[in-house]
Amino acid sequence: MTYPLGPTSITMGDPSGVGPEIIVKTLSNQPPGSRNIVFGCPRVMQRAIEVTSVNLNVKTLKTVEDATFDRNIIEVFQTSFFENLPRFGEVSEHSGKSSYDAIISSISHALEGKVNSIVTAPINKEALSLAGINYPGHTEILAKFSGVDQVAMLLGNGDIRTVLVSIHCSLSEAIKAVTFEAQMKAIRFAHDGAIALGFSQPRVAVAGLNPHAGEGGLFGKEEIETISPAIEAAKKEGINASGPWPGDTVFMQARLGKFDIVVAQYHDQGLIPVKYMGLEQGVNITLGLPFVRTSPDHGTAFDIAGKGVADAASFGMAMNYAKQLVEAKNKAKTL
Repeated sequence: MTYPLGPTSITMGDPSGVGPEIIVKTLSNQPPGSRNIVFGCPRVMQRAIEVTSVNLNVKTLKTVEDATFDRNIIEVFQTSFFENLPRFGEVSEHSGKSSYDAIISSISHALEGKVNSIVTAPINKEALSLAGINYPGHTEILAKFSGVDQVAMLLGNGDIRTVLVSIHCSLSEAIKAVTFEAQMKAIRFAHDGAIALGFSQPRVAVAGLNPHAGEGGLFGKEEIETISPAIEAAKKEGINASGPWPGDTVFMQARLGKFDIVVAQYHDQGLIPVKYMGLEQGVNITLGLPFVRTSPDHGTAFDIAGKGVADAASFGMAMNYAKQLVEAKNKAKTL
């Protein structure tokens, strides 16, 4: 089985944020032969065209099979409709529901093989909650409705790539999540994810949890009791893992070329260095799904929504990564 290069499903994101704007900016610069379908509200996408002044038109699809992939048209599979368009920068139940519906429909189409990858525009978690949708974010929704138990976030920006042991939880819960099993899962995902990105023998660095990676047990025992045993077990599986390395220097070492990917113990340990490199190049990849999913590494940016100034570079990178990962899947299937 191979994965044809397209169509890619693009979820609209929260219509009150910059998602629709960065989508139309990106699609206005796609190379010939690109096959993309936006899942969302056609009226919202038309407004985004007007805000950004790009030279595109909107076409509403009844089914994804109706897509013709005309380069001058944004084809929208309608998953929601607004009689009155939501205000920019406003958190609302209706916006949360519309962004959620686009995600669910995209997952369904991906599982049916009608699209081979999903690139998601930013959503607002407060808006989801107002709509009665109680998921911390995209990753958890994608895992639930894809029927998979284990997924991981891989975030990349230039020379820095990281996989998180825990994702959307409090810091106290993240500390509890530092288990042997969680370490093994993250290390394996980091190894496989780096291979998918083109590293034949990836060097996986595992960050410590505590200051100075515990300083030999002076500042905590997790490195000795949990993280180090997992690294040794991963080595026995043939994974080139090392550590635990101090969290305050391991990403600098990765940037200098010593490591290909870093396992971070919790959300901010991994995301701060990635985002510090610049939001315009950051990409989020969900590992463990039965299809490719990527997204830009930024939020809804309500403060600039509707002004046409949102930088679409990260979304463009997410689109490029989706194509690269589909090609990698194709190559793996034909070996």
